[in-house]
Amino acid sequence: MSRTVQCVKLKKEAPGLDFPPYPGDLGTKIWRSISKEAWEEWMGIQTRLVNENRLNLADTRARKYLKEQMENFLFNDASVEAQGFVPPAN
Repeated sequence: MSRTVQCVKLKKEAPGLDFPPYPGDLGTKIWRSISKEAWEEWMGIQTRLVNENRLNLADTRARKYLKEQMENFLFNDASVEAQGFVPPAN
């Protein structure tokens, strides 16, 4: 049986992550209160942030920026998206 969480991002009960996706206390917080669906949404945004901003993940500043954006998106109900990103037309 899959684990469910009360997702703070989606504001509904949904299947939870299988393991903490990030190290430390923040990873545990995400595991306890963010659903798989919300995490997958964040992963898409993170990919666009890295690509559109040409972030070098070996750079400490880039990792710090992504962590701040992740916390804003998941826990602060902020709208986070890469500048210049245009979703494909259907």
